[in-house]
This record gives sequence, structure tokens and C-alpha cells, in this order.
Amino acid sequence: MIFFMKFIDEAKIYVKAGDGGQGCVSFRREKYVPFGGPNGGDGGKGGDVVIVATSSHNTLLDLKYKQHHVAKHGGHGEGSNRTGRSAPELTIPVPVGTLVMDSESGEILADLVTEGQEYIVAHGGIGGRGNARFATATNQAPRYAQSGIPGEERWIRLELKLLADVGIIGLPNVGKSTFISRVSAARPKIADYPFTTLTPHLGVVRYGDDLNTFVLADIPGLIEGAHEGVGMGIQFLRHIERTALLLHIIDISRDETSTGWHDFEVINSELASYSPELILKPQIVAVNKTDLPITREKLKDTLRIFAEKGIVLYPFSAATGEGIPALLYKIGEALKNIRYRQTEHE
Repeated sequence: MIFFMKFIDEAKIYVKAGDGGQGCVSFRREKYVPFGGPNGGDGGKGGDVVIVATSSHNTLLDLKYKQHHVAKHGGHGEGSNRTGRSAPELTIPVPVGTLVMDSESGEILADLVTEGQEYIVAHGGIGGRGNARFATATNQAPRYAQSGIPGEERWIRLELKLLADVGIIGLPNVGKSTFISRVSAARPKIADYPFTTLTPHLGVVRYGDDLNTFVLADIPGLIEGAHEGVGMGIQFLRHIERTALLLHIIDISRDETSTGWHDFEVINSELASYSPELILKPQIVAVNKTDLPITREKLKDTLRIFAEKGIVLYPFSAATGEGIPALLYKIGEALKNIRYRQTEHE
């Protein structure tokens, strides 16, 4: 039997740190000590709530169905100046690439992009002081202690943004899933109807001498009006925000008149409407399905139209593998140049 895990990239959860323990009111009662004094200990600290990034999780599914997370309270102080036990922290594992935000204000609290990175989202309360802390020369027998400070509580929103070097974009059925399944070990669902890919997929691509690699993300197909909620593309646009480069795949075999330019403009319009930063990302544009006669017939005109716009096209066939080595090499070289420029600015 095969079980499929649902991909969830958003969750809203309530977190409550533990309260600090109460301070103790106590006095010494030893038989041979004539002047007993206050010896009430302090309360222990409440547990923190900590969000931790881990590669063992790739979805926020668990948090979608378990929304309340409450840490334990600190122990109460005791006599003989014994401090209450501090409560352990409550850790909440999330996938690497998770953005932590305050649900009310929308403030970004943390961006967890590395394995083991953590953020204390709610601090535990400090324990109250016992009566031994209040003894003075004029008040040698205080009969009061402090209550512990309540732990922080809040609603937070979590958003997962996949970490990939290259994001594949394009209209539905242009062959994105077939491409990533050919060049990596990723195995997305492939069929000839819109929105076959219902979740993003990541694949590690090796090229050249197999010592060079990059991570590729297959983003579900966008359609016109996606930034306004049409279709399902808006749900996954956030996943290409972290990518360094976009691979824009077009398909000119859909009808007799298509040159791909209209499709190219539609997708870029959606990127710009969603975020001005997305349209500024460098793109490599490729024409898929060169194994089809209709594509081969129209390819020359399509290359010319894009060339007049200053865009070089890379023809390939995800079905046969034709042109893929050259395309991967171009992607790899572009990534090297981007990383080099980033290093220079650091």
C-alpha cells in the first residue's frame, strides 16, 4: 500500500510559554538554631517555545492539525532555599525554509533557512522570588513571596518557501514535470491535462562531469490571472522567491498560430503582479517538445521572434533528451555567474 503525504506550506498556530513558578514562604525550624530565619526558595523558569528548522520535515502538515502548543510551567520554590525546577523548552520542528511571522501584525520574526537554525517564539516566565530574598535588617521575617511571571503567548503564522537554485515556470502542460523527472530523481505526476502537478517538487541535478550540481524546483503551472487567485499558481508563487534563477519553459505545439511570445508575456505579467522582485530575476527561456513535427516546423520563426526581443531560446525535448545537456550547462554557468556576483558584493 502506498501512502501519499499532503503538501502543506502554510499554518497558523498558537504558542504559550510556561509561567514562572511561585516563590516560597518558609522559615527555618531546626531544633538547635534559636533564631530561625526565612528560607523560601525562588520559583523555576517556565519553558520557552522554540521553532527549529530541520531537513527531516518537508511540509507543515503536522502543524495544520495541531494548532495549540503550550510549554510546561516552572516548579514552585521550596523551603531550605531550594529553587523550583525550570521547565524544559518546547521545540516545534519545521522544514528548512520556513518563515515565522506574527499573525496579528504580519511582522517577520525569523527566516529559518539552515539546518538546526532556531528561534524562541515565546519566552518562558521568570520564577517569583522566595521570602528569603526579602529579608532585611528591619524586616527579618517577611511573610510574602512573589508569584511567577506569566509566559509569553501569541498566534504565529508559518510559511514554507522551498530552497532551490532554479525554479521552473510556465503555463500548464509545457513539460515541466517531465523535464525535472528526466534530469533528477524527482518523480512528479505526469499527465496531459492542466494542473497535473499539485505540489512543488525538488530535484538535485548533476551536469557536466557530475561534480556540478544545483537544486531545481518544479512549480505548479501558472495561468493568466494567477496573482488574483485564478487557478492555483498563486498558492505556489512564494516558492520561487528564494530561487536565484528561473527556467521559463514554453510550448509552441499547443496550436498552429502560437509562437510562444504571448505565453511568455502572460507568465511574466503574473510574476510582476505578484512581486516586482520576481520579474527582476534572471531567466533562461527554453522551448520544449522539439520531438514533435509541429514544434520543429514553427521553431525557426519562434527563435527569430525572441531574438528580435533580445532573448536567446534553448530548444530541447524532455521526452527524448535532445538539447538537455546544453540547457543544463547553460543553467549551471548562469548560476556560477550569479553566485560570483553575490560573493563580490559580500
